[in-house]
Amino acid sequence: MHDDLLSRLRDHVRESGIVSEPGLALLAVSGGPDSVALLDLMSCLAEEMGLVLAVAHVDHGILPESADVAEQVMGLVVQYKVRGYISSLALRPDTSETRAREGRYRALRDMQHRLGARYLVTGHHADDQVETVMYRFLRGTAPIGLAGMAAVGVDGLVRPLLPFRKAELGDWLGSRGVGPGRGFFLHADASNLDRRHDRAWVRHELLPVVRDRFGDAVDDCLLDVARFAAHDRGAWSTVLRALPDLQFRATRQVVEVARGPLQGYDDALSEALLRAAAREVGCVIGPRRAARLRAFLQKGTSGRRHELGQEWVAEIAFGRLRIFRLGEEPHLSGQIPVPWGEADEGSVRWGAWEIVWCREAAGRSNRGSLTTWVTDGPADVRAWRAGDRILPLGGTGRRPLTRLLMEGKIPRSERTKLPVLVRGDDILWVPGVCRAAVAVPDIGEQAIRVDASANGDS
Repeated sequence: MHDDLLSRLRDHVRESGIVSEPGLALLAVSGGPDSVALLDLMSCLAEEMGLVLAVAHVDHGILPESADVAEQVMGLVVQYKVRGYISSLALRPDTSETRAREGRYRALRDMQHRLGARYLVTGHHADDQVETVMYRFLRGTAPIGLAGMAAVGVDGLVRPLLPFRKAELGDWLGSRGVGPGRGFFLHADASNLDRRHDRAWVRHELLPVVRDRFGDAVDDCLLDVARFAAHDRGAWSTVLRALPDLQFRATRQVVEVARGPLQGYDDALSEALLRAAAREVGCVIGPRRAARLRAFLQKGTSGRRHELGQEWVAEIAFGRLRIFRLGEEPHLSGQIPVPWGEADEGSVRWGAWEIVWCREAAGRSNRGSLTTWVTDGPADVRAWRAGDRILPLGGTGRRPLTRLLMEGKIPRSERTKLPVLVRGDDILWVPGVCRAAVAVPDIGEQAIRVDASANGDS
């Protein structure tokens, strides 16, 4: 019976493709039974899935025993022979559940990005999904919101236990000899019992009354609602890609659509597509915000921004609407230049970009290419600076780089993220924007080939 849970989880992970590539998986472990079950189950599957596990624990600092809980989680780290990391928030005892959750996810994401973890894995299960659907219904969510939590979120967020019930996970722990008196305790967060919190009230007050009236099958009915809504959510994601006029494009940080078609659609369709586009990067906007975003889309001018909440913003740039989160990418304008080109071959990182070089016979350099050739000699990569000027290949006279970025329709928010390759005071190349008439080798001459690529495109 208990081995059956592991077998079903293995089948679920394989068939759903939620863990499609090997890499580092950061498990969010609170110390409660659900997250400990996650750690135990994933430790059984990690090797065959090509995963290296690490544990992340967030100490909210709300409860007096939180330091003891963190110590116990680190005990699990030792027992399971994985790396462990703690982030302390020092929140106030009266912190709302929403603010605590936001703080927890910010901390988890920060640890994920610092470690370079491919996956952030949480222990949410089917009972959590039932509560989420009921809670969102009471809060007046739009129909798509009734899909609840997705098994796969943005930026590697994975919830592999969503098909399984809390009782199953508890039975698994018992069968594995995990629990109080076996070297550590399972922490039950007192806030999960506090009826002053809406989710705790739904869990301990509302759902028992509903089950008493309609029977335990009500849980399956709510999970069906989530599946139907998730099906519709997936359909809207498909529509974004099926309408060629939208010119949909998404990376891990930014989603873009053409402005013109959205202006021409009726209000309901435009708002539905805007909400679907925002979801592609993890930005959830309700019907009211979608209506305000549509109004901004209709009347806003290029370069203007519209706040969507929680640091999400929409920006109009060169006939396109872009949605992204402020602060997601490091601001590189003040970063020390990074040298490259001293060896015959190599690579360097610059933000989301990689610069790779090698020696070979020079080809023809083009102004807007992501490949170029330069004469021998070391150089640097840095960010755009105010006052930068460049002598374009095939042009006449030095031109402000700002003007070329505008002509290349590079949004303001993206300009400081572009690598600028320089040698001394001379700009050689801005990949995809402009090649300078500086350090250009003759075709066939031995030179340095340079390739630039940006990560995160989907």
